Amino acid sequence: MAPSIVHLPNGQILTVTPVFGGIQFKNNDLNTHHNVFPPGWAIVLHSEDEEEDHADLPKPSTVAHTHPDPDAKASTASQSPAGQQLQKQHHVHRYRRPTLRHDHLFISSISNPSSTEFRPASSPTRQIAMMLWATLWWYFHQPTPSPYLTTPASAQTPEEGRPKGEWRININREGIFKGKHTLPKLERMGLIASEDSTVGTDPDDGVRNTGEGWSKMFISQRSFWQLDARIYLFTLPPAQANSPYPSVSPAVSRAASPNRNSTVNLDASATSGAMAHALNRTSTPPGPFTSGSHLPTFYPPPPLQYVFTNGIRHPIRPKPPRQGETIYTRYIPSLGQWLSFRVASLSPKPVPYRGPAALGEATPFGPGTRESLRAGTTPTTSDCSIPTVKGLNLQDQSHQGGEQQAPSSTPETLAMTDTELLHKWMNDPRVAYSWGETGPLSHQQTFLTHALTSKHSFPVIGCFDGKPFGFFEIYWVKEDRLAAHMSGGAGDWCRGLHVLVGEQEFRGPQRVRCWLSALVHYCWLADLRTGAVVMEPRVDNEKLRRYCESVGFYKEREVAFPHKQSNLMKIKREAWERPEL
Repeated sequence: MAPSIVHLPNGQILTVTPVFGGIQFKNNDLNTHHNVFPPGWAIVLHSEDEEEDHADLPKPSTVAHTHPDPDAKASTASQSPAGQQLQKQHHVHRYRRPTLRHDHLFISSISNPSSTEFRPASSPTRQIAMMLWATLWWYFHQPTPSPYLTTPASAQTPEEGRPKGEWRININREGIFKGKHTLPKLERMGLIASEDSTVGTDPDDGVRNTGEGWSKMFISQRSFWQLDARIYLFTLPPAQANSPYPSVSPAVSRAASPNRNSTVNLDASATSGAMAHALNRTSTPPGPFTSGSHLPTFYPPPPLQYVFTNGIRHPIRPKPPRQGETIYTRYIPSLGQWLSFRVASLSPKPVPYRGPAALGEATPFGPGTRESLRAGTTPTTSDCSIPTVKGLNLQDQSHQGGEQQAPSSTPETLAMTDTELLHKWMNDPRVAYSWGETGPLSHQQTFLTHALTSKHSFPVIGCFDGKPFGFFEIYWVKEDRLAAHMSGGAGDWCRGLHVLVGEQEFRGPQRVRCWLSALVHYCWLADLRTGAVVMEPRVDNEKLRRYCESVGFYKEREVAFPHKQSNLMKIKREAWERPEL
């Protein structure tokens, strides 16, 4: 196993290196980041299977997870009490590549930062959960194992026709996880699961008898990608005021309310302007992981309340994120770039990008600046395995059958307001053919104003490494006109998407799969009650229909609107596995 680089969605970078007896995770941002992610930890990862998995089966799959390992060593069977049979033999394998369900993992050690510079985590269990989550983020970016199950019943079946299984990894109650309450807390946090839903008969809850209660914990790929990273990612606050790692709060602290004798300037505009200038800030909201308290930024949904809109009963919707606020960010290994979505803005100035970017891409802030600290991100470091932008352009051309790319116009788009971006994109004949929103700048201003004041949708700008490439709308289907055309009606939390790619250089099948699957991923993360995402592209847009199917959508049927005939495309949460990597 070669060393690898892990890009977490909050912009932090980890180096993963094989070491004696396990795998080490090391934080790369200790010298540049104001908040210390735990400096490092080590895990033990191996594969186990039972004796029957090594039985001679006719025509075994050469790639299925049951393929025998020539280096497998049988562990010693434990002796049972008199009169009972011995336990089954387990074969333990050195980890080489992921298996479908035989991999076992536990955290063996943790390297904590100096107590003189950082206060210890207020919740050690949350810190352990964060490290396990980051470990799983790395693990589920590994090559996907064969999904086919090889059993005596399916041995004669061609591999493509064999039953499929869920990709999962087992979490052993060893090392850091050996504490009585650690695994139960991780299970309540949704990070691990068990098929055993009983209380159990062991009063020690599996501490002395590890074979009962908590010995068969796991997490599946499907479940992991539906976990919101904001639940698990947080940072450690500095221990003292003169710490070399400054802490930036999103608002000025006030020890007491102002009084008549106060010398504080109460001119709100002057104060905010001076503060923004002093801190080199703008009014752009921080990213999804920014926390002045250094705590996780996830909040559970409120209790249900219902209202009527145009005779339709539906839940009261949570307010969308603010204008310019980043709602989703993730590094795409296949592109070597960061994908992000932010809410569109009516600001008369261009909305600056405050997230991480791939090597060589310009960012509006440098390492260690207050803006980078406030955003909670740092630009990525050098990694020889990351493709260059030039290489990516060539790759995209090969995906499109040698189609020539238009000259890059990103410097121009970086200097544009969102209204100007829409004006440019909507007046492109290719986009106008589907959207029909051509017109002067005032028309796009009105269009964006309407989108921002809608009660059941909000507009989004997509960016690769901070460069705007497309416009999207995310809406609640229950209140939309599409709901009347859906069989059985729309669910209370069903979401819908409208999509537009405006920049020629960011077109191509691979990029579409990345941003389209990421939009679906956002819908799952935004509300766990969302069970389906739909799209209704026009029937003559066969290319978009195929793109939808490539990320898991299926065509339910055609629906007729007053202005178009559409394919009703749907993807269900239970059938979704992961975003495009």
